[in-house]
Amino acid sequence: MANFPFDIVGFDLDGTLLDTHRDLGEALNHALRAGGREPVPVGEVRDLIGGGGRRMLERALERDGGPNDLDTINALHREFLVHYEANLSVHSRLFPGGEEALDALASQGVRIAVVTNKLERFALRLLDELGLLPRFATVLGGDSLGPGRAKPAPDLLHEMVARCGGGRAAYVGDTTFDTGAAKAAGIPCVALDFGFCDRPPEDLGADAVISHYDQLLGALERLG
Repeated sequence: MANFPFDIVGFDLDGTLLDTHRDLGEALNHALRAGGREPVPVGEVRDLIGGGGRRMLERALERDGGPNDLDTINALHREFLVHYEANLSVHSRLFPGGEEALDALASQGVRIAVVTNKLERFALRLLDELGLLPRFATVLGGDSLGPGRAKPAPDLLHEMVARCGGGRAAYVGDTTFDTGAAKAAGIPCVALDFGFCDRPPEDLGADAVISHYDQLLGALERLG
């Protein structure tokens, strides 16, 4: 790996490594229907993703305009979690070029990690069901370090580096949760313009923006 500038590359999960919007959307709409609320059209689900399932649900309730008190949110979030846990890998798949990018990083001796705001048990199960889990040196979820330490706080990225044995790290994501965490951690960040971006890709604050995974290694080499 002498010529590659990073020892560790971490990835966000939803909207970065995996296109999960259909499975997340079906769980979201199951919860909304259970609460007598209007479902979200499939084409609009991507705009609600970012920050974890609870935040996605809160955004949907804000759009709905009905009651969104804490008891309502908690009850619908439980419905969401039950449905999602039972159906989290039905439609979810790597984005085009993702497998080849992971292979290329591995061939450089890079330690690869996942750092997501999804619950850790869901991230582990999803990666396992898709046959991807052995690729990663560590998987960290939004609850891995306890309350208040999920992205955009830098804590999970610091933990990623520690669990991977130290070294120079970069991060790949698609939202301001990702770029904010990377900036706070002092880690270069590549954003994907095909993800679930919560701002225009050029406004996410990333160090580089790419449009396909075949551009990732080149972007990382330039950042290094």
